[in-house]
Amino acid sequence: MKFKELEIKQEGNRFERIIRSAHLRKSLLYIFAGALVASAIFYFTEGRQMNELILADFLEPVLLGAFFGFFITNSPCARNRC
Repeated sequence: MKFKELEIKQEGNRFERIIRSAHLRKSLLYIFAGALVASAIFYFTEGRQMNELILADFLEPVLLGAFFGFFITNSPCARNRC
């Protein structure tokens, strides 16, 4: 009998696998897109009327949009667990 030799690759540690995962890249892309869309909506609705753009007023919609982007990729229904 002949057996094929099993080739085992080093997977690296857990941190390296998480960094290289496609799910992390997709999550970061959706977080960035959500923040970008929220900042554009804020600017075109309220930001133009302000004399000076205050960081605290601008940061709230951006964080909310980033959260929505994170939720879209990591909700149970997005991962087929509904």
